[in-house]
Amino acid sequence: MADWPVKSLGGNTLLQQAHTLYMDLLAKEGRNGRLITVAEGFHPGSEVANLSVLGYNLSQVYEGRGPLEAANIGVDLQPGDMAMRCNLICIDGNIIKNHSSGHISTEEADVLIKFLQDELGNDKVHFYTGVQYRHLLVIKGGNKYLDCTPPHDVPLQPFRPLMVKPQKTEAKGTADLLNDLILKSQILLRNHPLNLKRISEGKDPANSIWPWSPGYRPQMKTLSSVFPTVKGGSVISAVDLINGIGYYAGLSRIHVKGATGLYNTNYEGKAEAAIACLKKEDFVYLHIEASDEAGHEGDIPLKIQTIENLDSRIVKPIYEAVKNWNEPVAIAVLPDHPTPCELRTHTAEPVPFVIWYKGIEPDEVKTFNEVDACNGMYGLMKGDEFINEFMNVK
Repeated sequence: MADWPVKSLGGNTLLQQAHTLYMDLLAKEGRNGRLITVAEGFHPGSEVANLSVLGYNLSQVYEGRGPLEAANIGVDLQPGDMAMRCNLICIDGNIIKNHSSGHISTEEADVLIKFLQDELGNDKVHFYTGVQYRHLLVIKGGNKYLDCTPPHDVPLQPFRPLMVKPQKTEAKGTADLLNDLILKSQILLRNHPLNLKRISEGKDPANSIWPWSPGYRPQMKTLSSVFPTVKGGSVISAVDLINGIGYYAGLSRIHVKGATGLYNTNYEGKAEAAIACLKKEDFVYLHIEASDEAGHEGDIPLKIQTIENLDSRIVKPIYEAVKNWNEPVAIAVLPDHPTPCELRTHTAEPVPFVIWYKGIEPDEVKTFNEVDACNGMYGLMKGDEFINEFMNVK
């Protein structure tokens, strides 16, 4: 949701430009600040940022996206298993056209992933279907010390210079295997009937895999073991890696019908699920992906729309539901990282946040955005400072 100042918007960020009555209300009634969600030395990925929001020490628990997505889809990683995010991407000639194969559906992608498993899978290599363009590749005995490029970071760039490289000599065999799988997938997928059908319909084909973010099973403490007041909690997200973080954090996954991870997600269903969970549990991690995808597309009007949808269709109903509960409820709103439309990928700048609960002494901030948050009472936080503050509000 966070972004850079945009010249065509008079130098405003998209948060400043959007009509966000309820996020502004929380900012006015609550306390504001900024949070560093990408620690020095880490790539500004969603897994890094969301682990940071929850207060995890990245140097101790970070193992990439693959193991998190494995947890979400029920793949129990064994010692020596290396898991990777495996995108289905669209290659145009030698150029990465997009990271999502034109936002291919899960149903279509499942056909292709199962086809690749039949053709390329073996005792060492296994493909698993995830959601939409986001899938899982597990290499038994794989070495995680690899230099992999997230495909959403490099739209419209030649793919060959970006293929997997070993960071250590002993990882060369794994890198060679992965690059061989990439090239073989392109041959196999090029004339697959499903891709030919997509092309005939004017859609982008899913004509290459792109494995990245390798790791092993992470060693994470549950939130309840860190915060005794959290005896039960839930995660609500359409994104596998967020649900995987929730799994290792000890949160129950709540599935919401129609949750897509895009601008057309079921906002109302997710808000209703969050309210229902709060009635019986201590903590809910509600994640909305839409603004991130709009940022990757560089679509300013769409991203503004997703921010306004978040405000009116998520923040509003939750705030209106809980504000008069006898049981006290605290709400925090924040992006995990910026995804500037100008850049079309993630950056590591601090993000704005607001914490609200009934009776909190407000600061001087009146609107929720990247600029005004600089004047918030919480200042600039890092590490576990934000989650400790949020979990320990009275």
